[in-house]
Amino acid sequence: MLDASISYYRYAFLGCEFLTWVWFLISTSSINNILKKGDSLEIGKKIVLERKVNDSIEKITIKGKDADLEEGMVSLKKGAVVKEINLLYRSGEKEWFFTITGENLNLSNIKTPDVGFIETKNDVEGIAIEKIYLFNVICFLIDDLYKNFIKIRVSNKWKPVVSDIREWIKT
Repeated sequence: MLDASISYYRYAFLGCEFLTWVWFLISTSSINNILKKGDSLEIGKKIVLERKVNDSIEKITIKGKDADLEEGMVSLKKGAVVKEINLLYRSGEKEWFFTITGENLNLSNIKTPDVGFIETKNDVEGIAIEKIYLFNVICFLIDDLYKNFIKIRVSNKWKPVVSDIREWIKT
C-alpha cells in the first residue's frame, strides 16, 4: 500500500484533468447532460493555469467578471493544466460561487445563496442548518461531477473524450 503523501503527489494530476474536463464541458454545453434540468454551471471570475517549462513553472491567472478566456486556451495549447477554477452554479433562483483547486479538489471561497435573517433566538438553529445544506449542495455537485469524470477516465470512453478536448483546445 502506498504512503498517503506518495499517493497524493502521484495522482494530483487527476484533479487538474478533472478541472480541464469541467471547463471543456461548460464551454461545449455538454455539462447540461450531467446537471439536473434547469441547473447551470459557468466559469466564474478566476481561472489559474500552470505549465512546467524546463525547471521553472509558468503560472497564468485570468481574473475578472467577463474575462476573456482566450489566454487560457493559448496556455492549454502550450501544455498548461488548470490548477484552480472559480465556478458559478445556478439552481432555480439560487446561485453559488466557489473555487476548486485541482491538486487536491479543495473547495474555497464558497458563497452560498442568502439565508433568512435571525429575528429570534429560535431562528439560529434553523439558519445554521440551512447554511450547512447550502454548502452540501456544492459538495454533492462536485462529488457527482467527479464520479462522472472517474467513470469516463477509467473506461474506453476516455480516448474519444481526450480527442474532443484536443479539438476544443485547437479551436
